Amino acid sequence: MVTGTGTGVGKTIVTAAIAALARDRGESVAVVKPAQSGVERDEVGDLDTISRLSAVGDIHELVRYPDALAPAAAARLSGIAPPSRASVADYIADLATEHDLVLIEGAGGLLVEFDDDGTTIADIAHDTGAQVVVVADPELGTLNHTALTIEALRRRGFEAKGVVLGRWPAEPDLACRSNLGDLAVQLGAPISGAIEDDAAKLQTDEFLAAARAGLAPHLGGHFDGADFTQRFNPRRNV
Repeated sequence: MVTGTGTGVGKTIVTAAIAALARDRGESVAVVKPAQSGVERDEVGDLDTISRLSAVGDIHELVRYPDALAPAAAARLSGIAPPSRASVADYIADLATEHDLVLIEGAGGLLVEFDDDGTTIADIAHDTGAQVVVVADPELGTLNHTALTIEALRRRGFEAKGVVLGRWPAEPDLACRSNLGDLAVQLGAPISGAIEDDAAKLQTDEFLAAARAGLAPHLGGHFDGADFTQRFNPRRNV
């Protein structure tokens, strides 16, 4: 499950990066978005972007709402009923029997409501037994927002698989650099790297190189945030 500290933090690009790395390793990959908000039926959605960047074609959008709202609110406004919590879990479980990796991209932040029963993105992660990657924005407020998301996970019995900075600027300022260092020290969760802000503009091969530079060296463990800020520049490695 790729979730975030909020909306617009780069979940789609991070999901695409993980998908691209897994596909490049020869793994069979599927990507699921339980709910897409803010996109009309004939418009390009998050899964289209993921497929274009990662070259993963097995993508599944369970419901789409035109209004840019939390799924529960968008469902009420549009009159489009969301799939039941149980059916989402079953759908993902079926995919898991057919693939080495199933990536679930959430909607908004961890506690965004999926339906009027109060189901959240965190509940979907719980129901599917997913490992959770948290995507954070490197700008001001990152430490607080990310810490609250990590605490919300822990209250539900989860530990984050990793924290990824999803919109890393080409020229990070002092706030970005200090936030990354503080995250590595204070969260008690592994910092798994960063993806450059304009990575969505890359072609598939270039994007794979950016994913390798941004994520592959760090997945699965802690690293020194201060050292990372000095040497990290995905564009330089493309």
